[in-house]
Amino acid sequence: METLTQDQVDAFNELGYLRLENVFDAETVARQSEELERLMQEWATQGPGWKGPWRQAYMTAEEDQRARLDILGDLPGYSAEFFRAVTDDKLVGAVADLLGTSVEYHHTMLHAKGPEMGTPFPMHQDYPFYAHEGPAYIDALLHIDDATEANGCLKFLPGSHKLGPLQHIGRVDSKDTRPHLPVDEYRLADATPVPANAGDVVFMSYLTIHGSDPNRTNGWRRLVRTGYRDPQNVQTGGHNTGVNGLIVRGKKRNLAFA
Repeated sequence: METLTQDQVDAFNELGYLRLENVFDAETVARQSEELERLMQEWATQGPGWKGPWRQAYMTAEEDQRARLDILGDLPGYSAEFFRAVTDDKLVGAVADLLGTSVEYHHTMLHAKGPEMGTPFPMHQDYPFYAHEGPAYIDALLHIDDATEANGCLKFLPGSHKLGPLQHIGRVDSKDTRPHLPVDEYRLADATPVPANAGDVVFMSYLTIHGSDPNRTNGWRRLVRTGYRDPQNVQTGGHNTGVNGLIVRGKKRNLAFA
């Protein structure tokens, strides 16, 4: 073990998620926050977030009209600050403790819930968005702001990663309905909230069922989702299929020569 204790690894394996405090110190978070403000002004896309009939279960019609989510992919492609973040030794070390000796960076995505009515997320697995042959894929959620129940912190169904890939409603390439689980069967109210402070990172299996409530505060709730995989875990569909990622720990082997 390099970063995590055995108890932390065991907890992740049992629950499907783990909060690690103070991965980034206050000075680093301040730089990340300042740089993220620039990126959001210059590059981010502002919109209502995922569409679909699930929105009726999470928001009133008036809230639906006001809901806002700012997104931006591939942050290291725009900023050295976030290249340093996704290759940070403590962060990557924790991922390696969960995945194995070799770690491949796959992608980043900013999810910024706007003030007063930041878009919620229905219960879902991330698997449909970047499906792989096996379970060796972890999302690391870098918290730029404090996340609370009031502003839409992540909520999880503990142990749900053990169910494996589930059938979702909607498609990744749909403009109308993105993948989500039935709202009457997988209820956000039944999920466990995981508040986190700026600088914390929440790790989760991409098979763990999760979602989040709207942000109804007067401040932003910004987090950067960073995906890592075992280099030998072959992608079978979804975003970034066929992209050769950055090896941030260990090596990627050509099995024909291994």
